[in-house]
Amino acid sequence: MTWEHLHPAINAALNGTCAVLLVMGRIAIARRDQGGHRKLMLAAFATSTIFLISYLIRFATTGAHKYPGDGWDKVAYLIILFSHMVLAVVLVPIVLRALTLALRGDFAKHLRVVKWAWPIWMYVSATGVIVYLMLYHLGPALS
Repeated sequence: MTWEHLHPAINAALNGTCAVLLVMGRIAIARRDQGGHRKLMLAAFATSTIFLISYLIRFATTGAHKYPGDGWDKVAYLIILFSHMVLAVVLVPIVLRALTLALRGDFAKHLRVVKWAWPIWMYVSATGVIVYLMLYHLGPALS
């Protein structure tokens, strides 16, 4: 397997890991485990940060990748990709705000922000994996 094939798989794994950490963090806070929640959410933030750096390196080195199909799957791919990209951009300042509020101990404001941040972050993480699977596996299999 070449680096050009491995790098997107690593990025998808980072997105998938982030999604798992987000779910675990949500479970931890529901159980009132603030210490566990903090560790899991900081790990999710670190994973997302590593993903973003890795993705930017991949994009800078290999550019945009065209979806190989032309049917219904391409339409679905483009809808998922567009929503993923828009929400990923929107997500960055929201997550930074939520993190800042939590680290300051302003949990009332933190809770108001994460009511938006968590579902958007979860969607972006999950659709990142879906975009990878469609672009590198489904699309080529249907072409």
